[in-house]
Amino acid sequence: MVKDYIIEVDNVSMRFNLSRDKIDSLKEYVVKFLKKQLFFEEFWALTDVSFKVERGEVFGIIGLNGAGKSTLLKLIAGVLKPTKGTASVKGSIAPLIELGAGFDLDLTARENIYMNGAILGRSRKYLNEIFENIIEFSELHNFIDVPIKNFSSGMVARLGFAIATVVKPEILIVDEILSVGDYKFQEKCNERINGMIKDGTTVLMVSHSITQITDMCSRALWLEHGRVIEVGSSNEVAEKFLSY
Repeated sequence: MVKDYIIEVDNVSMRFNLSRDKIDSLKEYVVKFLKKQLFFEEFWALTDVSFKVERGEVFGIIGLNGAGKSTLLKLIAGVLKPTKGTASVKGSIAPLIELGAGFDLDLTARENIYMNGAILGRSRKYLNEIFENIIEFSELHNFIDVPIKNFSSGMVARLGFAIATVVKPEILIVDEILSVGDYKFQEKCNERINGMIKDGTTVLMVSHSITQITDMCSRALWLEHGRVIEVGSSNEVAEKFLSY
């Protein structure tokens, strides 16, 4: 039986150039650039990372802070382009990576919903149909016409999550966002994600909770300093990670 892989990461490496000098202003940066006095150090966030995820699978990524987990998710979501290798995806993606990152802080919640929808190619008619669903889930009825800059981080996360998950995607990418907001809202997020999993959505998730990974994921990948240490069943990978 031929396996249906919805995500394929092949020998992916990601390099960042880190400035050696502390630059305090754009003017200082421009002056140093023109004088060719900018010096950088190479930092490889990921090195030769390869793995595949089957359609409908719940796949976890674990590792210590700085292991490259979030960078890997951004590459798969298309936010970053790898320095080497390829990350191919076959399906629509809802990336729950930095909730609210694309919001315009000066616009209201209502305006941001329509702006985000337009960016995603949604028609105004369609956005009118799902608008109440978004507001109801985010529990922001009394703040629809308030500028986002007056929202707490939890309110921004709630709105971002509601927009990203109002339509069932083929792939859901989750990066530690369930730790945002109060307990009741976290439960709502878990319920919505579990509903997507039951409906066949492929989930790629990063969590510092090893229990969450073993409970929700069939397989997992362990990253250490940007390199793959182990890929296998979530229980086996978690056991090796905890005893490392």
